[in-house]
Amino acid sequence: MRSLPRRFIGRLIEAPGNLGAGFLPALKAYGGFKHAGRIIPADETLGRLGTLEVRLARNAAEVRRAQRLRYRVFYKEGSAIADAKTRLSRRDIDAFDSICDHLLVIDHASEDGEKGPNVVGTYRLLPQDVAQRHGGFYTSAEFDIDELVARHPKLRFLELGRSCVLPQYRNKRTVELLWHGCWSYVLQHRLDVMIGCASLDGTDPDALAMPLSFLHHFARAPQEWRANALPRLHVEMNRMPKDAINPREALRALPPLIKGYLRLGAYIGDGAVIDRQFGTTDVLIILPVSALNARYIEHFGASADRHAA
Repeated sequence: MRSLPRRFIGRLIEAPGNLGAGFLPALKAYGGFKHAGRIIPADETLGRLGTLEVRLARNAAEVRRAQRLRYRVFYKEGSAIADAKTRLSRRDIDAFDSICDHLLVIDHASEDGEKGPNVVGTYRLLPQDVAQRHGGFYTSAEFDIDELVARHPKLRFLELGRSCVLPQYRNKRTVELLWHGCWSYVLQHRLDVMIGCASLDGTDPDALAMPLSFLHHFARAPQEWRANALPRLHVEMNRMPKDAINPREALRALPPLIKGYLRLGAYIGDGAVIDRQFGTTDVLIILPVSALNARYIEHFGASADRHAA
């Protein structure tokens, strides 16, 4: 299910993983990395905690580091199935990489094999205006995002995706910096709604009956914000009666990322989708800024200044 919408294929000017020739000279000329339709200043930092820094990727080499991190987490640690090209490159790559901003958490106390600071966490960010110029959101391959967006013509959407963190950095500090970076990005771009797929491990919905049913009964989006899985991919989430669910047990069965979204105030779309390439069952996250838990806005700062450099 991670394949591209057909209308997207062939509409990119530049192929993923081929950002070099002709691209880096332009980068040097502008003094920044042109991504998602704007120039990112070379010194832009979104936040710091000790040796950890969160910021956007500044060049093609940093995007490649994010892709290698994703490969390690999704393919080496997880159950994603790599094709020959992916195994050879040892990077998780798709065509959306060349139009997205890449949020990075970097540890300046450690280095990878390229004599640079280690990328230990990443998020991929795709604003609505960029998505519309290039055929739509990645998430549209699984969920009816177009109908949701059309229902809110005055709001600006941001797609979050490809989130991952190295195992040894899966702690409060790293996750907090990632969220701080996302919040800073939302404020800078004046965005109104965050969307994206979040995954539960496994492709057997019956084995995931408790967490899926919990999300359906306790976190399903109100009609105003509801979006459905595409009919040909739709997997029913309502697999258990509400009164048969043990909420504590169901919460324990949810991945930390989904629990984090729920704490922030996110809603869940209607229907799940099986992604056999990645070995997961995907649900849709819808997080309007207007629904954000006030605690977290206070924690990060209404102007995203809590971890400001």
